Amino acid sequence: MLPLSLLNAAQNKPMLVELKNGETFNGHLVNCDNFMNITLREVYQTSAEGDRFWKLKECYIRGSTIKYLRVPDTLLDAVKEEQNRAREAGRSARGAHVSGAGARG
Repeated sequence: MLPLSLLNAAQNKPMLVELKNGETFNGHLVNCDNFMNITLREVYQTSAEGDRFWKLKECYIRGSTIKYLRVPDTLLDAVKEEQNRAREAGRSARGAHVSGAGARG
């Protein structure tokens, strides 16, 4: 599963983001780009020590600072199923052979 396809499917879903410096952000994904820069809304930010909290309307996080992302398990399952369906559709389309009036054989 490609990380960007998972992030694109996670738009408007809740997620947890931990940064390399230990800070965490809990919010709903608004947008992401090819560099994994993300925008979250309705965010709860926690300090690296876990002793301070902030509520933010929206925040932008640079992808290079992200340690990991956590998304709901149901989203992971849905993306896996969608990729499997797309893969099967691709296999059946490649196996089809259409012969026209000018076909030899």
